[in-house]
Amino acid sequence: MGRIDYVNDPNAPKANSVVPSVVAIVQDDAGRVLMIHRTDNDKWALPGGGHDVGESIATTVEREVREETGYDVRVDTITGIYTNPDHVMAYDDGEVRQQFSIAFRATLVGGESRTSSESDQVEWVEQTDLGALNLHPSMRQRIADALSGEDRPAIR
Repeated sequence: MGRIDYVNDPNAPKANSVVPSVVAIVQDDAGRVLMIHRTDNDKWALPGGGHDVGESIATTVEREVREETGYDVRVDTITGIYTNPDHVMAYDDGEVRQQFSIAFRATLVGGESRTSSESDQVEWVEQTDLGALNLHPSMRQRIADALSGEDRPAIR
C-alpha cells in the first residue's frame, strides 16, 4: 500500500483517522542507528508502526522492530511524542491518518537482520551518514531529538 505524507500543506486531504504509532531508536555498540528502507513511501525510517488492540505500547515497539528488522529489542525510555495535526499521511485505500507517534529508545537484545513486506532494506547507519539518507523531515526530527542528549522527551 502506498503512502503520501503531507506536512503544513494547505492542499492536504483532511484526516479521517488517528492511530497511535511508535518508532524505535536502536543503536549498536558502535553507536550506529538501526534504519529501514520502507516499501510504502520509498524513504528511510526508524522501525515502527501502529499500536494494536490488546498490546502494551512497549509490546508494540518490540513487535514492530522484530517484524520490520528481525531484531529483538527491549524498550528503555520515551524520547518524544509527535502529534502535529498538520502532518497527515494519505494511503491508497482512502485512509488519511493524522500523525500520532511516540518515539522510544530501545536496546538490542538479539535476533538477526531480515526484511519484511514493509522494509526492503535493514541497515545499521553511522550517525554521520544519516544526513545523506532520503528521510521524511518528521523522521529526521525524531532522530535528532533522540540523539540530542536531552534528559526528557520532546513534545511536538
